[in-house]
Amino acid sequence: MAETETLRKITVHVPAFLLEEAQEFTGDGITKTVTAGLAKLTSSGAYGKIRQLRGSCKTLDIDISASRADRDLS
Repeated sequence: MAETETLRKITVHVPAFLLEEAQEFTGDGITKTVTAGLAKLTSSGAYGKIRQLRGSCKTLDIDISASRADRDLS
């Protein structure tokens, strides 16, 4: 977490067993565990949007030789 991020103090009610299991998994305290869960949820949503785009780019023109020009393939 960057130092310049704005933080919010929240109160949440979660099942105790769920929080305990999550903390055992992360090895962190409540704040870091909840933050990790929220980050995972956010990235899952982004991956879902990306998966929806699969196959939707029909006219992609890529010059493979040009894209490999900066690599030594020997």
